Amino acid sequence: MPPILTRLGTAVLALTVLATASGCTRIRDHKGYIVDSTLLGTVQPGIDNKDSVAKTLGRPSFTGQFDRGAESWYYIGRETRQLAFASPRPVAQTTLAVRFDAAGNVVAVDKSGIEKVASISPHGDKTPTLGRERGFFSELFGNIGRVGGVGGAMGGGSADNPQ
Repeated sequence: MPPILTRLGTAVLALTVLATASGCTRIRDHKGYIVDSTLLGTVQPGIDNKDSVAKTLGRPSFTGQFDRGAESWYYIGRETRQLAFASPRPVAQTTLAVRFDAAGNVVAVDKSGIEKVASISPHGDKTPTLGRERGFFSELFGNIGRVGGVGGAMGGGSADNPQ
């Protein structure tokens, strides 16, 4: 084989390997609020109120729905990593909770990380239920003789003597 074909084959193989490997790179992503430590340190309980927090930190990711007499604002940011076509995996998360009293003044500022995130694992693609398991043929032929039979629970009877 001539050396030029060997070099050309090696170049094509190298380009193919590079193109294939580029699909397997790690993807880093950030979703949500970007926490600025300098701004976070300026929010003080007893000094700030809703307006000053909104001007300093911006709009919250969401607000508390079940607070009694007070309100909470939550700022959430999450770092994820993903390899090729796999599902994204959370690496770090920051949750900032700003609690207000009934008058709208800051009561507390709490910061937590990924340690408070609950990981749930759904049970396959079906919801488990109580009851008996029925197979394909049981579903298909299971009602033969049950509906409309003589003396059955659904009334039934015969053509001459309907009940």
